[in-house]
Amino acid sequence: MSEPWTYTGPTPTTGGTVTLIEGFSFCLSDQRGDLSPDSAQGLFFLDTRFLSELELHVCGIRPEPLSVAVANPFSGTFLARVVTDDGEGESDIVVFRLRYVGRGMREEVTIRNYGAEDRAVDVTLTLGSDFAGLFDVKEERHRPRSSHLQWVSDRLVRVRVDADAGPAASGVPERHADVAFSEAAVPAERGPEWRPVIPGRGSWSVCFDVTGHVNGEEVEPRFRCGQPIEATKPALRHSSWRAQVPMVESDPDRLGEVISRSVEDLGALRMFDPDEPDRTLIAAGAPWFMALFGRDSILASWMALAVDPLLAHGVLQTLGHFQGREVDPATEEEPGRILHEVRFGTDPRPSLASASIYYGTIDATPLFVVLWGELCRWGLAPDAVDALLPAVDRALEWIEAFGDRDGDGYVEYERSSPRGLANQGWKDSWDAIRFADGRAAATPIALCEVQGYVYAAYQARADHAGATGDEATARGYREKAQALKEQFNRDFWLADRGWYAMALDRDKAPVDALASNMGHCLWSGIVADEHAAAVAHQLLSDDLFTGWGIRTLGRSMAAYNPVSYHNGSVWPHDNALAVAGLARYGFRDESHRVMRGLLAVADHHDGRLPELISGLSREEHAVPAPYPTSCIPQAWAAAAPLLFLRIILGLDVDVPAGRVTLDPCLPAWMERIVTERLNVGPGRLNVRVDETGVDWQATEGLAPLVSGP
Repeated sequence: MSEPWTYTGPTPTTGGTVTLIEGFSFCLSDQRGDLSPDSAQGLFFLDTRFLSELELHVCGIRPEPLSVAVANPFSGTFLARVVTDDGEGESDIVVFRLRYVGRGMREEVTIRNYGAEDRAVDVTLTLGSDFAGLFDVKEERHRPRSSHLQWVSDRLVRVRVDADAGPAASGVPERHADVAFSEAAVPAERGPEWRPVIPGRGSWSVCFDVTGHVNGEEVEPRFRCGQPIEATKPALRHSSWRAQVPMVESDPDRLGEVISRSVEDLGALRMFDPDEPDRTLIAAGAPWFMALFGRDSILASWMALAVDPLLAHGVLQTLGHFQGREVDPATEEEPGRILHEVRFGTDPRPSLASASIYYGTIDATPLFVVLWGELCRWGLAPDAVDALLPAVDRALEWIEAFGDRDGDGYVEYERSSPRGLANQGWKDSWDAIRFADGRAAATPIALCEVQGYVYAAYQARADHAGATGDEATARGYREKAQALKEQFNRDFWLADRGWYAMALDRDKAPVDALASNMGHCLWSGIVADEHAAAVAHQLLSDDLFTGWGIRTLGRSMAAYNPVSYHNGSVWPHDNALAVAGLARYGFRDESHRVMRGLLAVADHHDGRLPELISGLSREEHAVPAPYPTSCIPQAWAAAAPLLFLRIILGLDVDVPAGRVTLDPCLPAWMERIVTERLNVGPGRLNVRVDETGVDWQATEGLAPLVSGP
């Protein structure tokens, strides 16, 4: 069986699926609220599907879905009506299902009779579970296992897997789920039954909660019937998040509305390690990647600094704590290396300390230093900066001791275990790194963007050393950065093509495909000034730019496929870094053009940016063609519009230097932008930009630092 990080097949499509998430728990259902055993739906926590079947029948039928309202990431209300075939006109019976998800589930079913006459109603719930592992469900490799119900009382039923296919046979922990009801039920083989008589203009309700058990130990759920919701930890955390995040308005409203949705999604994707509850983390994406990913969490929190700098601090603290300490080929751990992925697993009292960790990524380690450097500039307290510095220096040591495998000055990757990822940059699918003629590059591979990340990491360490008076260290890292930049522009620049090679392969041959990776090189600053215009031209050419965004691979390349994962698709986070890079080198009109295309994508996805879309151009297809298994919400896609905001405002923060700069430039398609409560360094910043100019107000601690036009 392959490891979760090595799977290369499709993920089950979740179109039309309702996703509710809380921390490491989530529930996938249909529009009724039902869970079908013949799908990837279910109630998941501890990397286990604790319910795979939940179907509500009223009057012998499944109600017809009408709408779903998701008030919070962890709760939703399903509205349906009961339509019978008796030919007596429209239904008087309406069903409301209010669901809360968090280390279990609570659901309140209310059936309302809008007719004048009393109605006798049969209500049944069908329950079942296969207790399949998360990755087995995700990758459609689980073996169907039937479950049976053990009635403890008329208010409590236990869902177990059949003994002949149970845990003892498969070698996994014993697991079962208890479902408790607020109303006494008639016990039946497949679930509870009720036969209420609902008065005319009246209603009937039942509440049930689902509690998981592992090896006889109860998993304490976040929500139980009878307990006030507003006092629960998820409700308090989300309410606090909404109260402190920035507000953004724009004319037209597109950017402001997308940012509002992005902030809500980032709040939903936050995670909290029970061992360190004050540290805020961020999961990669819902539903299948509700886990800490080094690269994803770093880039998402970097883009979201103006919303909540503490998110970046929590990510750095946690990644630093689990930084590699020894050489382990099985997990690809190495001293100083930053992890790729960490999962809680099946411990009923989960903590990252007992989690499963895989380290096979080439870019998370330099990006860790880049995020630390940016957080220093955003005014992280000196003691917090100093606490992270040992991990930063270990990461820099890893770059030269392990990242540069052959001493040629470049960081490259080659997996140490056949169970590891074949490609270990952000384009980590097995076929992602190709030459222009379609040949696959052989490892070890040195990616162009990773060299840019290393350059930026050197610059970050030099800046901090300079700010603290350590001139020797500052000078050393500036020299390293400059030497890398000169070497990079000599070896990666393809003068005959007018673009940078995607990578160098095992033989140091340039992987000459036209790809989006060089947009990251603009972001990091490693691109030589004399090549920047050519890079900007290529990124906005018809070969790469679809009108919706920049493709991962040019359509003139032999491996191009607009519906592949990394060989022609469009990724918002990839585009956001290119947008920042274009702006960095002065190509603001070009950056605005890419922004506008991505905001149009959000218009077609309910105000959200998906993880990725297909790479078909606007001329080929009048709407952005979805990628079937794209995660929504996904952390770095959700964070991308927040980076757009910083770019439009021209916001540059350097609190240690006593400087916060505003240099706004409104896109031609935007008349006005107003922000309130931007989190900048020691205070909050309000900014208004329109045709009359720029107006800003800052809180007392921040005001002396801000300058603008």
